[in-house]
Amino acid sequence: MAARPTAQSDPKTKSQLASSAWVQQFLLFALFFAGLMLLHAPLLRFPYFWDEAGYYVPAARDLFLSGTLIPQSTPSNAHPPLVMAWLALAWRVAGYSTLVTRTAMLGLSAFSLLGLFRLSRIAANLPVAWGTTALVALYPVYFTQSSMAQVDLPAAGFTFWALAAYIEDRPWKQAVWFSLAALAKETAILAPLALFGWELLGYFIRPLSKESSQESSQGIRWKEVLLPAGRRTHWLYLLLPVVPLAGWYAYHYSKTGFLLGNPEFFRYNVAATLSPLRVLLALGMRLWQLFGYFGLYLLTLAGLLAMLRPPQREETMENGVARPRIPIWMQAAFFSVLLAYLAFMSAVGGAVLARYMLPVVPLVILALVSTLWRRARYWKLIVGAVALAFVAGLFSNPPYGFSLEDNLAYRDYIVMHVEASRFLAMRYSGERVLTAWPASDELTRPWLGYINANASQPFRVLRIEDFSVSQIDVAARARDHFDVALVFSTKYQPPHPLLANWDAWQRIKEKFFGYHRDLLPEDIAQRLGGAIAYRKERDGQWIAVIAVEREQDARDAGSGCCPAVRSPLHPHQVAGMRLDHDPNALAGAKLENVARR
Repeated sequence: MAARPTAQSDPKTKSQLASSAWVQQFLLFALFFAGLMLLHAPLLRFPYFWDEAGYYVPAARDLFLSGTLIPQSTPSNAHPPLVMAWLALAWRVAGYSTLVTRTAMLGLSAFSLLGLFRLSRIAANLPVAWGTTALVALYPVYFTQSSMAQVDLPAAGFTFWALAAYIEDRPWKQAVWFSLAALAKETAILAPLALFGWELLGYFIRPLSKESSQESSQGIRWKEVLLPAGRRTHWLYLLLPVVPLAGWYAYHYSKTGFLLGNPEFFRYNVAATLSPLRVLLALGMRLWQLFGYFGLYLLTLAGLLAMLRPPQREETMENGVARPRIPIWMQAAFFSVLLAYLAFMSAVGGAVLARYMLPVVPLVILALVSTLWRRARYWKLIVGAVALAFVAGLFSNPPYGFSLEDNLAYRDYIVMHVEASRFLAMRYSGERVLTAWPASDELTRPWLGYINANASQPFRVLRIEDFSVSQIDVAARARDHFDVALVFSTKYQPPHPLLANWDAWQRIKEKFFGYHRDLLPEDIAQRLGGAIAYRKERDGQWIAVIAVEREQDARDAGSGCCPAVRSPLHPHQVAGMRLDHDPNALAGAKLENVARR
């Protein structure tokens, strides 16, 4: 009889605990969201950048306007539509604007940080969770991606929630979270498949560990690596996320006839990357992104040095107890996911972008912060120093090449392109403009935020691939078909790049990674026979407007006669490529069409 009240109070106690947990999570989410909004406040109204403008925002806008899951204004790359649907919903509720877009993405970023915090707390403890979450939030790649309308960070966030459910042995929750991650970006399916492979390997190793445990102490170590016995999670739950992803691809194939995106997208990201030498080179770059990129090397070095020290001891008992590590089986699970991403992303992907590794870089940070907490006495100071390095990396460019979207260099790009576009609108409204992607989209799609949507005379754009010698020479042969050129640096070039004088390395980059060197504005103006009307530089980036001079125009100007009448240009739109050209003007030119990422 005495036990009955206790039994009856158990559900109430559990309900109170669950309610308290939900309140805590909501408050943490509000804290993370408010912090991100405050830090990103100067960036919230900026126009869309690079792949945002090239694919994700157009795809979301098509869904918003017409309800179609398959993009119409840009060739479909077969990315699942979850994030685009989230943006379309946000626009439906609050209206279409960059402010709404970036606020909606910051909401996903805060939710991702909450998932990482929860995962870190379950795997380690509260101090490690705070340290890990703070470092990830300030890591330049994560910080800049937080407000961008792209899919890698949301996929990473859902993966964090799924891994937390996996560790807690909640099979249906992990299946749902992994499914959402895969519907955010297809490559997120790597995580459950990696865990499935690890569990399958453990199935065969477990009997051997039982036999060895009777003969030596090594069996105990094997048991620590394997999943704890008695878990409810079965390998089937790890395969369930394949079902919704397969359903999406089946739908995409039925609508487009393509399974993995348009042919150029597949060629650029898969068919052209499966070279053994390229895979090895990409593997080296991926390892650098995992352990060294933008100050990560400081955290990695500190973690390795801490491994040389014995564990710190808690003073809660008379003799002290060594601080615990993340359980080895959890480390093994994280390591399997990391290996899957490392192998796959080294073999696939035309551009070796750091954002593709966002689902696993926080796992590395978690492991290193846990190591510092366990072994370094002043671990908080070390974490603080790494945080300062991350902040410095946001504002200063490293001495090696990097993608502009990986720190605040993307802000400089947007500011310069907005100003140059406004100059074009004032001085050359309605003229024919030679440029390269993504400026070609910036000048022809007012809803991207670069030009005035009410402009009476839209630009007619002639698009080339880039501003290398070969492309500018092709443009020079078609100079009668454009009036002005908008030229800009398409990649960051360090002032003193490593291996700059090694010709073999330059050829390797050109062959396997699409490397090219843009001509400077003065050289472009000379080859096109024009004069620089506008130019601006900022931290290694530049942009210029070049007015093309013609002999007929000069004679007309000298005689006081009206300007020569130019025949209108009807550019042939090669959808999804980085080339729009007049087939007559550029007939015979050898130009390679490169699909957008």
